[in-house]
Amino acid sequence: MRIVIGSDHAGFDLKEALRQWLHDAGHEVIDVGTDSDASCDYPVFGAAVAREVAAGDADRGVAVCGSGIGICMAANKIPGVRAAVIRTAEDAEMSRRHNDANVACFGGRVTAIAEAERALGIFLDTVFEGGRHERRVDLLAELDAEGR
Repeated sequence: MRIVIGSDHAGFDLKEALRQWLHDAGHEVIDVGTDSDASCDYPVFGAAVAREVAAGDADRGVAVCGSGIGICMAANKIPGVRAAVIRTAEDAEMSRRHNDANVACFGGRVTAIAEAERALGIFLDTVFEGGRHERRVDLLAELDAEGR
């Protein structure tokens, strides 16, 4: 799978760990930065991850900031992106199964590396159920179209 990953300074260490974990698992990884723990702005990197996914240049995205919340908000501003804050394995599973999330957002200050790796594995392996959930995801796409 082709995965794009990015973070701000607060998520840098977790991003680096997840980037290596993805690489070791055999995924093609596109790293859109940041490249250090020097202060920077999460909207820049959340949008960069989201744009790769929305353009079809990546199958899924991973975005990391301090809490996962701000970078998730930024990613969700890009039409076609359904980003979710992931704190647990259940968050990862349900965001994929019911919401067809395509970007997983983690908090480098609140989620341990091992838990993030476990949740990311579930996020990548879980298939969207479709069915009654398809109508809801279609409604999200309509909201994207309204914002254009």
